[in-house]
Amino acid sequence: MKISTKGRYGLTIMMELAVKYGEGPTSLKSIAEKHQLSEHYLEQLIAPLRNAGLVKSIRGAYGGYILSKPAEEITSGDIIRVLEGPISPVDFTDEDDPAKRDLWVRIRDSIAGVLDSTTLQSLITFKDEGQTDNYMFYI
Repeated sequence: MKISTKGRYGLTIMMELAVKYGEGPTSLKSIAEKHQLSEHYLEQLIAPLRNAGLVKSIRGAYGGYILSKPAEEITSGDIIRVLEGPISPVDFTDEDDPAKRDLWVRIRDSIAGVLDSTTLQSLITFKDEGQTDNYMFYI
């Protein structure tokens, strides 16, 4: 499963709103400028997030968007499902081989488990301890 720019930029929007939670609305223009993204593209992404009840829009000169609930109550799985659709590496409904079907189900469940256990709060308070998974393989 590959997360597209919709999911990645959607997480960016939501993380920015989480950082500003309780401080009033944040404009998409400010998020677009900070991350050098297309404001027009962010506008396309915010609509499904609003329709899903994850964000609220505030009208007016100082309007923008706010999270509809605290960052610790929104998971990355909530966001990815809204923007990317169901979490599944393959369409295994037609899979005849039970062993492969079981593999696809376990992969799907593992991905969903990570996404559903990662809140916006944990993303915005993440501290990089300098541990990177840069593996070097020699042949």
